[in-house]
Amino acid sequence: MVQDSVSATMTVAVPAARVFAVLADPTIHAVIDGTGWVQEAVDRAPLTAVGQIFRMDMYHPNHPDGDYQVANQVQVLDPPHAISWLTGQEKDDGHLEFGGWFWRYDLAPLSPSETAVTLTYDWSAVPRSIRDYLDFPPFGPDHLTNSLHHLAGLAAGKSRA
Repeated sequence: MVQDSVSATMTVAVPAARVFAVLADPTIHAVIDGTGWVQEAVDRAPLTAVGQIFRMDMYHPNHPDGDYQVANQVQVLDPPHAISWLTGQEKDDGHLEFGGWFWRYDLAPLSPSETAVTLTYDWSAVPRSIRDYLDFPPFGPDHLTNSLHHLAGLAAGKSRA
């Protein structure tokens, strides 16, 4: 059976609301990612509603243009428990087209100051036409765990602010 998603879970010594606040701020996503692929938020407003679109400048050496932009659409926004978005692109005519993969964070408060965070990358809805030229997942096995470490550090720093 082919697996069409990967997940990682980490317990962080930060309240769920603080972790959620970091995730809802697209200006911090490049630091959470940590690969250098996510560059900068084009739409800098906090994520506040299902259906909200936020664009990110990206870079990948295997992309035909190197630099490109993605358009993300918030699918789940349940503070402080879950946040998720589909990733796609905006066509020249302004139409948004999504590739069938999404990112999701699930937050489970373990105590007032501790949260279990699960990060999932799911590509189960990616059509064959895209799978023919893109490999999934497009990152190594440690990527999700590394991202959770970055998130934990950012959230801990933010909780002291």
